[in-house]
Amino acid sequence: MLIGAMNHPAQKISEEIKWMADMDMGFIDLTLEPPAATVQKINPKEIRMFVEDQGMQVVGHTAYYLPLSSPFESIRRAAVEELKYCLEAFGRIGAKWMNLHPGRKPPLHDWKFTVHQNLQSLHDLLPVAKNWDVGLMVENIPGEFNSLPEISELLDPIPELGLHLDIGHANLMVAQNTADEILRKFASRLRHVHLHDNKGGAADLHLPLGSGSINVRHYVQLLRSSGYDSTVTLEVFTEDRYYVEHSRDVLQQLWNEAKPPVKAPARASALASN
Repeated sequence: MLIGAMNHPAQKISEEIKWMADMDMGFIDLTLEPPAATVQKINPKEIRMFVEDQGMQVVGHTAYYLPLSSPFESIRRAAVEELKYCLEAFGRIGAKWMNLHPGRKPPLHDWKFTVHQNLQSLHDLLPVAKNWDVGLMVENIPGEFNSLPEISELLDPIPELGLHLDIGHANLMVAQNTADEILRKFASRLRHVHLHDNKGGAADLHLPLGSGSINVRHYVQLLRSSGYDSTVTLEVFTEDRYYVEHSRDVLQQLWNEAKPPVKAPARASALASN
């Protein structure tokens, strides 16, 4: 497992990478969004060199408010074009995966239309993603595309699409955390994880681990027993980085204590079976 953090989009990326490296983070969850981290304001070559110098990796993140399901076709296409620029930037930086946040249901339109628009946007992006050797993964979001039936409507039709599971989001606006049911079906397609705490309801608080109502130990165990062993972003939003460091230590300890997946018994040799 690699533990990482996300850059603040109003801060200089090199400074964000530096504090993460000083905290022994294994990667930066690089979000390309305003005001200071748009594609037009960054230098992918410099970022790649700086990240490699720090011995870190990059996971691609994009703005959550791009209208991929807009009923205005010109606006939907504009959002897709912005994500194409992001795919090129992440390809040049060396990221292997870039996330997307599904567009929400527009007013006076039904769920079927919302799914259709999102699928159209995803299909528009797939050739560009392939060209830059960057995989696409979709993140569950509170309120919509946050349950197994909802997220399945995007993942089932597009087998090459990865899952970006946000365990904090899965605890919001639901009767119970939906990460369990999502992982039961899509563990093999899990490509990246966001982990943070909250108190349920509708407030996406991004608290340090252990500060809310999420059973963090349970979900760390669930991840490990499912066979996942890749990037986990501590999406803890705080001005005091002590809480990020504390959450890093909590996550590492829980991971070390969690039981790895049970391996199937080796098949008996042909000689032994005779």
